[in-house]
Amino acid sequence: MTYYENIREMTKIVPVQLVNFEEPRDKARTPTQASSNFITNKEQGDWAENLIARAINETSNNFVAVKYGKSDNLVAGEDGFDAFYQDFQNELDTIGKRPDLLIFNKVDFDNSLGFDISQEPHEEITDYVKKAIAGIEVRSSAFLIDRYEEAMQARTEKFVQIALETKDKILTDFSDVLEHPARQSYIELLNSITASTLNVADFRVPSWSSSDRLIQVKNLFKQLKNAIKEIQKRDYLSITPKVEDLKVVYKWIETFNVPHFYFQVFFDKVYGISFEQILKIISDSDNDGVIFSVETDTKNQNKTTIKINSKFGVPIALKVDEPLHESVRKEMDRGRLLFYVTFKGGTAYLDIENLRAILNLEESIF
Repeated sequence: MTYYENIREMTKIVPVQLVNFEEPRDKARTPTQASSNFITNKEQGDWAENLIARAINETSNNFVAVKYGKSDNLVAGEDGFDAFYQDFQNELDTIGKRPDLLIFNKVDFDNSLGFDISQEPHEEITDYVKKAIAGIEVRSSAFLIDRYEEAMQARTEKFVQIALETKDKILTDFSDVLEHPARQSYIELLNSITASTLNVADFRVPSWSSSDRLIQVKNLFKQLKNAIKEIQKRDYLSITPKVEDLKVVYKWIETFNVPHFYFQVFFDKVYGISFEQILKIISDSDNDGVIFSVETDTKNQNKTTIKINSKFGVPIALKVDEPLHESVRKEMDRGRLLFYVTFKGGTAYLDIENLRAILNLEESIF
């Protein structure tokens, strides 16, 4: 069974509620205006892609990373962007979504094409692309993952303490209020709340307002509810494949039969996961809400995104030196000014053993 055939079989068990691979992708509308935040995010993504390419090319004796993903310096609102975007959409329907990087054996590397084939027409490099050993989609995140996890652990501990203390205060100081027959169900509710059930607890805050005592206990229930909401928020950083991208990644795999991977770059570490593993994770409903969540990403045009706990990926680099950054002024049509941030330099220190493992390379080769 080829790599593509294996992936094809796996798509058949992915719940259609998440991704229906039998349905055509939704057509995207052409963006009409870029923002400073959008360009900064694009610059960060370009930096992350370059970070991984440099790390591989400076470390490996046998493999070469080549820029492949469709990209351009044009942004929405500039002359030529509409044509570029429409060409990109047509290519998605023809060959699927190009991963940002391709990894080649050095013996297969085409020096005449060099380290950047992103502008090459797909029909002219089809045979070359099929020689790649891997395609890597590079995603970036503006976090230090270690600092984030420390903060989330401290936040959870704080609100667990608030919740349990608030619960005990209600039961101790307001038992007379709750013993009224119309309110006794709240005693049962409070007794069911423990440190181990806070992550699933839920209730409606009472609307009592007819006495000072009722108002006080109502406010305590509100405080308990707010603490529980904080505890139940997602507390991990994630590898973030967009649902709409899974279809066009699958189309690319169908076209080229090359293994596909996602690398998530943070400002201190890099994690990787195979497309195959993503399908395995989202095909198991027991993983929903535990290993992954499905969210509408307001920072990405409200696109539905699968957020997989990064720690279920493979650590590709356990240390990253942060890049330099500087502000840039860009003048758009009609004199509109955008100010954004660019990133330069930085180093990812690859974990060669883990990288070999995720790419399924022999232990003696890299």
